[in-house]
Amino acid sequence: MAEILRKAHVLNPTNPNKSTKLFGGKASGILNWNDIAYPHFYKHREQIRALFWRASEVDMTQDVKQFPELPERTKNAFLKIIGLLATLDGPQTRIAHAISQYATDPSVQSIMATIADQESEHNHSYAYVLSSVVSLAEQNESFETGRKDLVLLKRNQRIMDVYNTFVEKPTIENVLKTIVYTALLEGLFFYSGFAFFYNLARQQLMVGTSTMISYINREELQHGRFISELFRATLAENPHLNTEGFADWVYEQFRVSVELESEWSRYILAGIDGIDLVEMEGYVKYRANKMLRLMGLSEIYPEHTKNTMPWIEAYVDNFDGNKTDFFEQKSRQYTKTSDLNGFDEL
Repeated sequence: MAEILRKAHVLNPTNPNKSTKLFGGKASGILNWNDIAYPHFYKHREQIRALFWRASEVDMTQDVKQFPELPERTKNAFLKIIGLLATLDGPQTRIAHAISQYATDPSVQSIMATIADQESEHNHSYAYVLSSVVSLAEQNESFETGRKDLVLLKRNQRIMDVYNTFVEKPTIENVLKTIVYTALLEGLFFYSGFAFFYNLARQQLMVGTSTMISYINREELQHGRFISELFRATLAENPHLNTEGFADWVYEQFRVSVELESEWSRYILAGIDGIDLVEMEGYVKYRANKMLRLMGLSEIYPEHTKNTMPWIEAYVDNFDGNKTDFFEQKSRQYTKTSDLNGFDEL
């Protein structure tokens, strides 16, 4: 029977400062970044923390003016996609905390605390966007999407099952499965929604929202990179789980997730000007290949090694240390508002 993990002690000076294992090991709880078991985790820590921002700093003035003029189909997609993103990002705050509770490496605990904080701001940003453009009743309806929309419920069922199983039965195998689904969220599940907002930005529409999404996207990319490293290191420490059967399970989750993401895309993006659904499905498969490579696994879509939506690279995959303008790709600073959502400029 699989061993149930205990929550890591907050402080135990009888243990060494450098952890003996990521999960199920020993560590004092004293974190010395200059002497950690996986030194490259420090680089991830610095990259993640370098991306601090707040939703209230993004100017929504033009979005407030433009949203009522959008086609009804686009407005409906906008609200449902915000509902989707909130459904995914809300639990990410808790699951990051849950993983950290069982991590016996204090560097992992620290990084997951930062990730949890950023996920909390992501969730807040969706409420901030909606409060800018629609009434409270419409905001609440958008946040009900994750509870009531049948396509979305089907799409999220496996996520719920894996996350809740880990909380109820915290074994090493369930930690690994939770990390796999965290990687899927950070690197795959958000991307049809992100593409919708970036497509609006291409048309110089809802640029405030798209700017905010790009900041979220930057953080999700860094989260995905760290989570992939955590997966590889945890699996290496537990070779009894590094089996063909477990690899097959991971590949199956990716295949099913790609199918569900593509189904969601057809459901929510059909009829949206500028979005090609065939290209979107190819892009989802391309993203799946990228995440599998990061996790040390093989690609499962050899025909999709190139980005089928190259225009999206202006917003997604070529981030460096600068925030860049959507249209001219020049380095820019945040446009901060002097009052909530920029309403003072209307």
